[in-house]
Amino acid sequence: MKPARFIGSAKDDLAAFPKSARTRAGHELFMVQVGRDPDDWKPMSAVGRGACEIRVRDEAGAFRVIYVAGFEDAVYVLHAFQKKARKTSRADLELARERYRTARGLAEGAKRD
Repeated sequence: MKPARFIGSAKDDLAAFPKSARTRAGHELFMVQVGRDPDDWKPMSAVGRGACEIRVRDEAGAFRVIYVAGFEDAVYVLHAFQKKARKTSRADLELARERYRTARGLAEGAKRD
């Protein structure tokens, strides 16, 4: 099982989800850690190669967790947020891209060790 590594405020952002959405997202991340696909996901090539988005629907709304599992050392959780509009906001995509670059740097550093 790959460990989950949270970048930036992703862990706190995920913890702020309502309980049912947080539980569901946690289960889906566990599935990724053990090498399986989440139930509801889509690739997020706009963020970076191998980035994906877990989609969670809840009575409180739509929630998303963007992660990348393609690096050898860990599953990197890049961003967790409540989706307010049909299209993912530019700010959310930019933040995920920035954190993707951070994750790639961490993964490359781990590979050298």
